[in-house]
Amino acid sequence: QVQLVESGGGLVQTGGSLRLSCAASGRTFTNYYMTWFRQVPGKEREFVAAVNWKGNFVWYSDSVKGRFTISRDNANNTVYLQMNSLKSEDTAVYYCAADLEGRTWSSNDMDYWGKGTLVTVSS
Repeated sequence: QVQLVESGGGLVQTGGSLRLSCAASGRTFTNYYMTWFRQVPGKEREFVAAVNWKGNFVWYSDSVKGRFTISRDNANNTVYLQMNSLKSEDTAVYYCAADLEGRTWSSNDMDYWGKGTLVTVSS
């Protein structure tokens, strides 16, 4: 089992920044690709970003590329999502997920999930 706890969400104005954190415990953190997803009510959970175990390969959705940065600190079992130039359409609950295989970034393929943290971007 891997337990994931997200933090850092909140209310921010358009154009502002937030950094989300996801603290992991349980099984070996470096066994997993770490990902961020987001979801708004009535919509499917959407892939945002992923990072491999070493932190030297990253993937982003087109909607956040160039604005968001995913990183990980394996010494502290934590993954981060730095979000800059936030837009109203970034408003969502953000979830951290661990993926053992890293073959796809489908929410159906993630192995463990956190409970999410709410990000609200207001104009």
